[in-house]
Amino acid sequence: MDEFWVFGYGSLMWNPGFGYDERAEALIFGYRRSLCVRSWVHRGTEENPGLVLGLDRGGSCRGMAFRVPASDWDEVLTYLRERELVTNVYLEKNLPIRLADRRRVIAVAYVVDRNHRQYAGSLDAIEAAHVVEAANGRSGPNDAYLFNTLTHLRDMGIRDHWLEQVAGEVERMRKAS
Repeated sequence: MDEFWVFGYGSLMWNPGFGYDERAEALIFGYRRSLCVRSWVHRGTEENPGLVLGLDRGGSCRGMAFRVPASDWDEVLTYLRERELVTNVYLEKNLPIRLADRRRVIAVAYVVDRNHRQYAGSLDAIEAAHVVEAANGRSGPNDAYLFNTLTHLRDMGIRDHWLEQVAGEVERMRKAS
């Protein structure tokens, strides 16, 4: 392996937690950002799970890619596994991505395991909003996670129309109650 790239689609984009030599906007094909992972610790409980992001099959996803210095490869991979594979709801994969300057590279990405019990499946915006609006976990309310994620994405110039729909539904539910 000549280079080690990491693809982030959620909090890794703005809070990678490791050093890197290069950061670039990137696009991955065949996967999309989705609130498809049931959270029963940080954004919900087992009795009332919240939803957090996963990279699920279908579509494409704009995110950030990080090129890690060769001297840090082992350390960064260990860190990522500790961060992303806590409950093994994600699968570590090496996937092709396209950087903003059109280069094509292979990056480590964490894709949701559709066979894991935390996989919520494909929810429509209204279903997702009902879950997000009602859940609260150790790290706070699930809706705060959603709105914080959207703020960071907007700050990076990334639009996610489905997440925006979910947020719109949460806001409508708040006004109605």
